[in-house]
Amino acid sequence: MDLFKNLIDKKESLSVIGLGYVGMPLAVSFAESLNVIGFDINEKKIGLYRSGIDPTREVGDEKIRSCSAYFTSDENDLKKAKFHIIAVPTPVNADHTPDLTLIENASNILGRNLSRGSVVVYESTVYPGATEDVCVPILEKASGLVCGKDFKIGYSPERINPGDKEHRLDNIVKIVSGMDEETLDTIADVYSLVIKAGIYRAPSIKVAEAAKVIENSQRDINIAFMNELSIIFNKMNIDTKEVLKAAKTKWNFIDFYPGLVGGHCIGVDPYYLTYKAEQMGYRSRIILSGRVINDSMGKYIAETLIKLLLRSGVQLKIAKVAILGFTFKENCPDTRNTRVIDIYNELCEYGVKSVVADPVANSSDAFDSYGITFTDIDKISDMDAVVIAVAHDEFKKYDDKKLASFFKNDEGCPRILFDIKGILDKKKSEDSGYIYWRL
Repeated sequence: MDLFKNLIDKKESLSVIGLGYVGMPLAVSFAESLNVIGFDINEKKIGLYRSGIDPTREVGDEKIRSCSAYFTSDENDLKKAKFHIIAVPTPVNADHTPDLTLIENASNILGRNLSRGSVVVYESTVYPGATEDVCVPILEKASGLVCGKDFKIGYSPERINPGDKEHRLDNIVKIVSGMDEETLDTIADVYSLVIKAGIYRAPSIKVAEAAKVIENSQRDINIAFMNELSIIFNKMNIDTKEVLKAAKTKWNFIDFYPGLVGGHCIGVDPYYLTYKAEQMGYRSRIILSGRVINDSMGKYIAETLIKLLLRSGVQLKIAKVAILGFTFKENCPDTRNTRVIDIYNELCEYGVKSVVADPVANSSDAFDSYGITFTDIDKISDMDAVVIAVAHDEFKKYDDKKLASFFKNDEGCPRILFDIKGILDKKKSEDSGYIYWRL
């Protein structure tokens, strides 16, 4: 197959379909060596990229401005490419079943513009078998071409960790797979252009798909164990963070902490695996148990706060609570599948009206997805309770004066401080008069 050589010689182009937290870093990195077409159906997003603005904050405005990739929302431009990477989100429905709408739509769009001799690589997280059983038939129907004869396919699971400045696209080992050896060689060669950490060649597409879903399922289960420990130790009046610090002194103790589990991967991927398992006649026990615990943590936190408010003599109907942080993880603008919304909604169920502030989050996404309008953090005052829900670096810098500005000044009024991830010093907070709580 001469496709790799033609890409290097810039006789052919590479396309990236879906320019979010996964697709954009790919497009920018490949554009350093190849002709790249970056496609997304979101015209507003394309306009931002063309203006040199990176709303994901993954690569930065400067790299976007200097990038040679051609950003477009016109699907006809995909006809100019021969190597295609599909990197669109794969969320779950309300009933936790896989929502393959976006990947199916992307396959249809590409299929309408697919040419003979092309290679199509999927990066979206799916259950084992989905690439071949769901995506390929769509490509064939939309294109009129035959997979294996007119075009080839592969799968290379994304491992992007939004907001992580240490583990980046180029220094994470990349799993690749292809429908045959020739395709695998081509895909491995192409990704080698941007991956410095090395390429791992999976023996089949299904193996690569399965590897992706178990990576995040494993993290989900480990965090669920920590969350369950936190609930137990809270009942025993034992500080979970101190327990974990002590346990970490053993060389083989696995370092995980309790917290809210959201985002587009850890809180979603396990459901793809359990869905496929149920189709095969097996009902997951460990994986789904972990999901139940992690999905319930927002409710647990809110109920714990309600109890403390009542115990402190605060009437719920006039209680004022500020929630600091709304993204699914620290230092990242992404609000997809954030579980902070569970805290907010549960407080609303009790009649407690809360304000939400997040200087890092994408405010328009938060409003569009959740109907949440952020409050300017500098305008928050007169609160009965403050919940630091996300461990943003900015929040870690707050001194006692800044924290005190959020609360009521009245003598004798309780000041309840919920530090979900334990970013503040507990003893110092308690010595300053706060009713302090953390997972």
